[in-house]
Amino acid sequence: MFYLLIIMIPGLLAAALTKSTFAKYSRIGAQRGLTGAEAAQAMLRRAGVSGCRIEPHRGFLSDHYDPRAKALRLSEGVFYGQSLSSIGVACHEAGHAIQDAENYGPLGLRSGLVPVTQVCGQTWIFLIMAGMLLHVPGLYMVGLLMLAVSVLFAIVTLPVEWDASRRAKLAMADAGFLVGEENRGAAKVLNAAFLTYLAAAVTSMFMLLYYALPLLGGGRSND
Repeated sequence: MFYLLIIMIPGLLAAALTKSTFAKYSRIGAQRGLTGAEAAQAMLRRAGVSGCRIEPHRGFLSDHYDPRAKALRLSEGVFYGQSLSSIGVACHEAGHAIQDAENYGPLGLRSGLVPVTQVCGQTWIFLIMAGMLLHVPGLYMVGLLMLAVSVLFAIVTLPVEWDASRRAKLAMADAGFLVGEENRGAAKVLNAAFLTYLAAAVTSMFMLLYYALPLLGGGRSND
């Protein structure tokens, strides 16, 4: 149990860093005065992507691109905001829309994994616990395989998020959405956000190792 608490720490620290970095650069307005929605639209137009809706969406840091609906949904603070954080996040999500338009392989793989990952992510722990308590190895193994699917999803997410941020940084600088040092501030927001995905992937891999050890003959204490 202590081991599980320890491996949760990187994820918590990464999430805290993302929120603090986003808040810091949310207080700094961009000189060009573009809103997040305007920057995202300009980035899509520059890449020749059409047919993608950009919509305001409720919730803090709830920004995402929906490949099924071809919709880029930005939290209201990002959609209407003119800060470095708003433009950075909006361009990052626009990067996902461009990935979709270009049939970027890792994005397609991640999108395909979403339905099964949602089921596995909500079920694996119950099957593992049931397998342990009822002494049914089959249940334990199925739970472990479901956890492995979640780990795969977390790993596949890394290149998708890194590439979207790379596209955003290039667009913000080359198209002049941001000026000079503003690009560094927006980049810090995107880098901090990527750390949350990296921490999630590392945590999930250690979680898989923890529950796989008994099957590998490594043993594991119950405390």
